[in-house]
Amino acid sequence: MTRKKTRTGVYGGTFNPVHSGHVAAAAAFVEQMALDELLIIPTYMPPHKEAYPADEPYHRLKMCKLAFAGIERAVVSDMEIVRGGRSYTVDTLRALSAPGRELFLLCGSDMMLSFDTWRDFEKIFRLCQPVYVRRENDPEVARTIAEKNVEYQRKYGNSFIELKSEPIVISSLEIREKIRRGEDVSDYLPPDVAKYIYENRLYVR
Repeated sequence: MTRKKTRTGVYGGTFNPVHSGHVAAAAAFVEQMALDELLIIPTYMPPHKEAYPADEPYHRLKMCKLAFAGIERAVVSDMEIVRGGRSYTVDTLRALSAPGRELFLLCGSDMMLSFDTWRDFEKIFRLCQPVYVRRENDPEVARTIAEKNVEYQRKYGNSFIELKSEPIVISSLEIREKIRRGEDVSDYLPPDVAKYIYENRLYVR
């Protein structure tokens, strides 16, 4: 009898801060991909973004634990923070690969479109099944995504699966800027995360 592989979702990102769109995407990921486990992995230092002087990995890790606590089978991992340095997805997937495990990688549609610029992206295609979630409602972007997915399949023998989830059109950058301007961002954040940000005076300068 063939033993069933564990279906493991991998959701990495800066999460600076984690917001309601991230949480909704994670919940859809678990349900639609029938995951046995979901690893939420905050980066130590993202390869595609500049680090902010006030950015503390500890705060982002703590906020993720608060935000994803209500999602069944989700576990927040500090593996990239402990590893330190630039966080490359291919290294994380290599570390998680095992004969009894099937890996699924979640990213936003913006990252899906630039996936072929990632380090060792062809290796990533072989290590996992990539999945994307829409971050916008633009029909033109939808056409671009479809064309890019056809290109990936033709060139590399793998393509992305789309999650069906209503986009929450807000970015972490916009939330940080709103906080700096003293605006209310509670509608965009899980309540415990909003409380943590205000108690620790994050992003105020």
